Amino acid sequence: MLFRRRARMLRWLVCGRLGPVWMWKALLLFLAIAFAGQLLGVIFNKSNVQPAARSIFSSPDAQGPSLGSCQPHTHIMFLKTHKTASSTVLNMLYRFGDEHSLRFALPLGYQLGYPLPFNAHRVKGYRGPRAIEFHIMGNHMRFNKPEVEKVMPADTFYFSIIRDPVSLAESSFAYYKEVAPAFRKAKGLGEFADDPKKFYDPRLRNNHYARNLLWFDFGLDNNANFSLALARLGEDMIRRTFKLILVSEYFDQSMILLRHALCWPMDAVVFFSLNARQQKPSSAGGVAESWVGKAAAAAAGVGIRGGLVQAKTLPNLSLTPEQREKLRQWNAFDWYLYKVFNKTFWEEIDKFGHAQMEKEVQLLRMRREDLARVCLRDGGKPVEAHRIRDKNIRPFQSGLVKILGYELQPGLDNTTRMSCLRMIRPEIQYKDVLDSKQFPQFHAIPAQQQSQRLLVAVGGTFLKQEPPRKGRKETGGEAGAGGRTLEEGMKAWEGSRLVRNNQTLVREHEKGRLR
Repeated sequence: MLFRRRARMLRWLVCGRLGPVWMWKALLLFLAIAFAGQLLGVIFNKSNVQPAARSIFSSPDAQGPSLGSCQPHTHIMFLKTHKTASSTVLNMLYRFGDEHSLRFALPLGYQLGYPLPFNAHRVKGYRGPRAIEFHIMGNHMRFNKPEVEKVMPADTFYFSIIRDPVSLAESSFAYYKEVAPAFRKAKGLGEFADDPKKFYDPRLRNNHYARNLLWFDFGLDNNANFSLALARLGEDMIRRTFKLILVSEYFDQSMILLRHALCWPMDAVVFFSLNARQQKPSSAGGVAESWVGKAAAAAAGVGIRGGLVQAKTLPNLSLTPEQREKLRQWNAFDWYLYKVFNKTFWEEIDKFGHAQMEKEVQLLRMRREDLARVCLRDGGKPVEAHRIRDKNIRPFQSGLVKILGYELQPGLDNTTRMSCLRMIRPEIQYKDVLDSKQFPQFHAIPAQQQSQRLLVAVGGTFLKQEPPRKGRKETGGEAGAGGRTLEEGMKAWEGSRLVRNNQTLVREHEKGRLR
């Protein structure tokens, strides 16, 4: 009786207070349907989820054709010669080292003591011969092998780049006309070529830009009287150290040879031409590039407004065939180097295989077009510096020519944007970025000091250099009687002495002499 009474009470509570049974059944059915719908929705959505868009830099094309079982070189010394597209090459080294957290042998300023012969103490953070592992060295220097070997490991891969000395002279004249006294005195390059000795004084600072500039950058005497014996000796010294000499006029082919020599992926050698001139005079070959910076403009008396240089009228660079030949004779050592290493370059391509070279060059160019389409505004065309909205990637301007740069495509994802930025970041700015990563403790520098550091021009020597270290006497590049560019008796970079006496070659060894 009691049990029945309690059951009736329970039914009354459920049906009366909490609703009828049918309502609960309907509610449970609704919940079951909703849960099933949600479950099916999740399954459906999972089946239709698209994978996150991958950066173009992680596509299979980034690797390029197989390189076999080789291991990438990470100890690299690049002799950055002037007016040879060397800034574009340096950008590749900067990118690779940056992406792989390698240590750079960076200068205290923006060049490694140029035009003085390189000294290891010019490297920031140097603590003695091979006390620290440096991976990459590539800023402007005048080559001095014993000092370089104090910094770089024994297994370092050495390479450099050359250019036809006539094209090089055209570029040098355009960039250094207000810097090199020999160029400044001439109305045009043709007038200089007709009678170089009329304008050239080897004792004047910065005149090394006007004669045998490649020979000078390799650490040799650019004012020596030409002789075949001396030229061959210089060639031999270079061959014993540098495993690869690139040619500016064949830049794409050079990048393929470099890629295989270093065992690097294709994207590591894909490039956008940096520091290109807006107007290319006459028939300058290769990737015309380089710059002097704000310091050049200041030294040349060129006005700077809003951070941009107001350029003067471009110099006359037109040349007759006879004048071109005269420039080759005037730059006889450079012309010799260009001929012999251009021949070696094509012998390397013969060994590589012309068909394979053509295939890989086409892949390189296609990849460059793809990256330009993704990374750059205006279809990848270089633009004037004042049109670049981001001031941090504007190239510095010289006084007589406009240097072009690039603008990034808007709306890039962070990964793609960073990779694109590395490809277009100008040399000075990239060096500062790397410097701040390696030496963060030194980068709380007042703005005034930073602007003073910029006065050390990357392409020139017309401003104050770092002071010489105590106890060591240093002289200017062209100082000295008779136009000697090296102190009398100074050891050449291969460890022997190279002395000029008219056209007699004297090479002194510890055990005897060869005349």
